[in-house]
Amino acid sequence: MRVLGITGSLRSDSHNGRLLRAAAALLPPEAEFVAFTGLKAIPPFDEDDERNPGSAVGRWRAEIGRADALLFATPEYNSSIPGALKNAVDWASRPFATAALRNRPAAVIGASTGMFGAVWAQAELRKALAAAGARVIDRELPVADVENAFAADGTLAEHDQELALGEILAELLAQADMRIAA
Repeated sequence: MRVLGITGSLRSDSHNGRLLRAAAALLPPEAEFVAFTGLKAIPPFDEDDERNPGSAVGRWRAEIGRADALLFATPEYNSSIPGALKNAVDWASRPFATAALRNRPAAVIGASTGMFGAVWAQAELRKALAAAGARVIDRELPVADVENAFAADGTLAEHDQELALGEILAELLAQADMRIAA
């Protein structure tokens, strides 16, 4: 089972990258976690470039294609999804009939420095992924006050959040198992 982790932040040491690492540590041994690091290289979506989108888009689509499940961790920028992440979703949504995201199990989690834990961005990203054809789990994990959200070992400091993250991962892997079996 291959889980592709995608953070919506371009910062090298982002809070949402930490959240993905905490999630990876909770995966069972048979699940391989792979972090996608090429978000910054994906050019702005342009329908004129769809026939020849370039290597960064090709790599993005290929990584999605190799994954059994997708785990997105998004910050919230101006009450919504970071532009680079939305742009990547747009590229992975085209052409719709054969889109990389089509029928791919996906989950969305998020962390922010504020008190809402990127709830709005998570909702917006779930909506965009569903519109792109992904099978999105209808759950969220808002990690607020992210500077204090992690223990020294990188796990989530709040036990309830750690449990919720584990439940989201279990549901995501179950969806991936169903897709593989079909």
